[in-house]
Amino acid sequence: MEKKTVLVTGTGGNVGQGVLRNIRSLGRDIRIVGTDVSGFTAGNHLCDATYAVPYSYDAAFIPAMAKIVRDEKVDLVIPTTDYEIYYLSRFKDQIDAVVVASDADTAQKYLDKYLTYQYHESLGIPFAKSWLPKDYDHSQTDIILKPREGRGSRGILINPANPTQFGDDCMIQPLHKGREITTAFYVKKDGSLHGLLTMERELSNGATSKSKVVREFDAALEPILSKMIAAGGLRGSLNLQSIVDANGTIIPFEVNCRISGTNSIRHNLGFQDVKYTLQEYLFDEQPDAVHTIDGIAIRLLYDVIYPNATNEQTLTNNQQGHIVY
Repeated sequence: MEKKTVLVTGTGGNVGQGVLRNIRSLGRDIRIVGTDVSGFTAGNHLCDATYAVPYSYDAAFIPAMAKIVRDEKVDLVIPTTDYEIYYLSRFKDQIDAVVVASDADTAQKYLDKYLTYQYHESLGIPFAKSWLPKDYDHSQTDIILKPREGRGSRGILINPANPTQFGDDCMIQPLHKGREITTAFYVKKDGSLHGLLTMERELSNGATSKSKVVREFDAALEPILSKMIAAGGLRGSLNLQSIVDANGTIIPFEVNCRISGTNSIRHNLGFQDVKYTLQEYLFDEQPDAVHTIDGIAIRLLYDVIYPNATNEQTLTNNQQGHIVY
């Protein structure tokens, strides 16, 4: 069988690096091309070739990606950031490869948490009550103010003194307290839910630092996911983030239309969404059945060292001598 080439974006981030490690772990004959806004990232040592590209909202991004796909004869593109999902989906007709992404209109709704709230409310799907600052009715004892777009914990304020003074680029939600859970789920090409895995997690700087598989909420989560999928436009691996309050009520507060940052953890606990993606979109195979196991994970730091290197611009792929320590 001819060697396949997969392009993975965002190799400087934890999502992209997890995807790279998962692809390498499969032992299939796959050549990996990586892209990032930086030419030198922690993911370079896992790639056969790498490229620096503009930010996804830059007009030069799609032409740059299209050229890389042509020059490298890429078969499949796996975007790993929310904005790249949207732009690559929107302009997929300009990319001469399969782009694994939800429909652009759906991805755009999920880029904006306030649009997500409106979308879910219109469909009768649970989501945290949300207001624009100018519309906030002061009905809550505790609130959280956050940017409508963005990721991690950037720009968040708890109980701001004058919440209605903020602009429409922000939104307000009740400050729900309880257990934070993250649910990865995979939507097959035929539009069916292939499986899910939910983990309770702790965050550090907006990213998962510890996680534990939990199953007690799956029966309540499946109808929520099924309604989301029935609305159309979702495909591949996605992520739903929720709070479970003291009464056991699940309150979703964010949806990511991409493979999430815990993909490397999930892979080892039986939910192998990167593998399912390659099986369906690269090899035209049915994805393996989901067989999850219990488990706990904690994240650590490690180093990629290039002995005797003096110029990082030359460190573009896995052929440069390096030590992982």
